[in-house]
Amino acid sequence: MSVPLTNEEIARYSRHLILPEVGMAGQQKLKDASVLCVGTGGLGSPLLLYLAAAGVGRIGIVDFDVVDASNLHRQVIHGTSSIGKPKVISARDRIHDINPHVQVDLYDEPLSSENALRIAAPYDVVVDGTDNFPTRYLVNDACVLLGKPNVYGSIFRFEGQATVFNYQGGPNYRDLYPEPPPPGLVPSCAEGGVLGVLPGIVGMIQANETIKILLGIGTSLSGRLLLFDALTMSFRELKLRRDPEAPKIERLIDYDQFCGVPKSVTPREEAPVIQSESFGRISVEEAARRLKEGWKPFVLDVRNDAEAAIVRFPFADALIPHTEVANRLAEVPKDREILVHCKLGGRSSQAAAVLAQNGYRVVNLEGGIVGWARQVDPSMPVY
Repeated sequence: MSVPLTNEEIARYSRHLILPEVGMAGQQKLKDASVLCVGTGGLGSPLLLYLAAAGVGRIGIVDFDVVDASNLHRQVIHGTSSIGKPKVISARDRIHDINPHVQVDLYDEPLSSENALRIAAPYDVVVDGTDNFPTRYLVNDACVLLGKPNVYGSIFRFEGQATVFNYQGGPNYRDLYPEPPPPGLVPSCAEGGVLGVLPGIVGMIQANETIKILLGIGTSLSGRLLLFDALTMSFRELKLRRDPEAPKIERLIDYDQFCGVPKSVTPREEAPVIQSESFGRISVEEAARRLKEGWKPFVLDVRNDAEAAIVRFPFADALIPHTEVANRLAEVPKDREILVHCKLGGRSSQAAAVLAQNGYRVVNLEGGIVGWARQVDPSMPVY
């Protein structure tokens, strides 16, 4: 049963209430509504702040990560004092500071095929604030099975996308992307970077679409993919249609397997680590020990120039981005063992596979330069 707005809430939402499109009835709809946000990162941060401020009565948050210093340039719901805390706890505290009238449900667990339907079922709208393909397909399929609108957003570098899936007979995510791209083809934000304000812009578009759906006003982005370019400050639209030939979604599946992501890899971190026996693997501790004892491999850094400008090994012999290794084999000697590394170990494993296929003796540095900084040389910066 609806609980009427209190005098304090009327004062809080007064600028909403004088909008004819919202009014008392609309604000009551928001108070009675529920929204599930999957992810409290760059997109989830502004989304949650504005949904709470708008007076959405019940908000669920799914995230299984902790706040890291590298999050803070874009994940504005978190602060320096929250570093090391679970993101759901940090987000809940900030939401209650903005609006103590909001009920916040926390799901400090990875979203999976086993729990997605149970978690999403109580909510009116699901908002996808994720950053990896397995979870996007999982959120989409759960929304299709439950009949929930899916407010979608994605970001990379200086570009963003937003739309509404599975709403009023419109298309779903599989109509846009029937199949996932090959693992490692699309870099993550950890690998490619992102302008800090970009997720704020896209996340607020998602919040706007969510509020319109809850109020039943305006024209949603269903059937339209909104593309935003922060460098040119321009928007474009692409039409989206349902694919009549698309297979019917009947159940949830193993989405890591569907997207070709190894179980041991966290998709948000970096390109997946190739599981191959064609090249060797070495931990940062073992590599440090062997180098100290006189091991002299050719050390190949396969990150990009911007990353190398942040931190690099003084003993690195060459810098060749992993996507260029196949075309620059002449720069890598064959008479020495090759120690290849990147930030975390994913891209370097892909480069190691290319080198091994071309007859090189290769060892991949597991954990990359970040693992080295954390476990061998704490004086090095971590990014």
